[in-house]
Amino acid sequence: MSDTPILKVSDLIVEFPVREGTLRPVDRVGFEVRAGEILGLVGESGAGKSMCGSAIIGLIERPGRISGGEIRLHGERIDNLPEDDMRRIRGKRIAMVFQDPLTSLNPLMTVGKQLTETIRAHLAVSSSEARSRAVALLEEVGIPAAASRIDAYPHQFSGGMRQRVVIALALAAEPELIIADEPTTALDVSVQAQIMALLKKLCRERGTAVILITHDMGVIAETTDRVAVLYAGRIAEIGPTRAVLSTPSHPYTIGLMASTPSTTGNLQQLSQIPGSMPNLRAIPKGCAFNPRCTKTISPCFKDIPILETVDGSEVACWLYDPAYKADTKEETGASQ
Repeated sequence: MSDTPILKVSDLIVEFPVREGTLRPVDRVGFEVRAGEILGLVGESGAGKSMCGSAIIGLIERPGRISGGEIRLHGERIDNLPEDDMRRIRGKRIAMVFQDPLTSLNPLMTVGKQLTETIRAHLAVSSSEARSRAVALLEEVGIPAAASRIDAYPHQFSGGMRQRVVIALALAAEPELIIADEPTTALDVSVQAQIMALLKKLCRERGTAVILITHDMGVIAETTDRVAVLYAGRIAEIGPTRAVLSTPSHPYTIGLMASTPSTTGNLQQLSQIPGSMPNLRAIPKGCAFNPRCTKTISPCFKDIPILETVDGSEVACWLYDPAYKADTKEETGASQ
């Protein structure tokens, strides 16, 4: 894995102006992704995961806009590029795998036609070369009898096979980064495992960086190298997957892990986080998680916490703020 990031996101802010004011589905989010690395973005629905992916690839629909921060691809800033320039990057250098393969594919065009058009749009190759590449891509993603099935239509493939075709489309122009947005939604467990194994294989063999967007902690545990836990558009915790999942530090991450069903524990009782993700029109002051948190202290209701290093991860929680820890130590010493 390279030490130089392919993608660097710094203090990213995405806003949507509405009559009542301005909504921020993404609020000062920052992370890096390196070649051959899979970074997971995890959290409940409404956490801002998909909006981060859309911002990176330049698919924020108006009146939404990136109002702050930077997105850099190999050091080149891309968040402020004109649409024509961004179109040349989208698909060629950054590709996206959407969660519903049936709506991602044109039902009136054969799979081969869609693949060859994508290849020729980004690479200077002939029609025959594009078709050969398309067959090779289908074989690489595990489509059996690819040479004969290339002329089939999307409805002639199963859900898992369609998702493989979508991944082949994402790989068509040999991108440096793939954003996979819930790529296993509506797939059964065995097919889900196959798709995740395929993404890992392609990442390792091609050196492609992957951002995996999901709400499934099991998928995160099995697939990713690093994980960022998002809540209400902000990063609550980020770090190596093993460290974050084995010893979670943020109360929200702890709650997510506790609510994950265990294969060895009590199957009759499932823990849950009280309440729900806040509406973007009513984000609480201070830490957005404070209405659902059982460990709140006074700063949680006043100021937004910043990321602090804790056991190899970074955590945005006032419990780990050096000033708070110092005050707690002094109070403990005084009481003794």
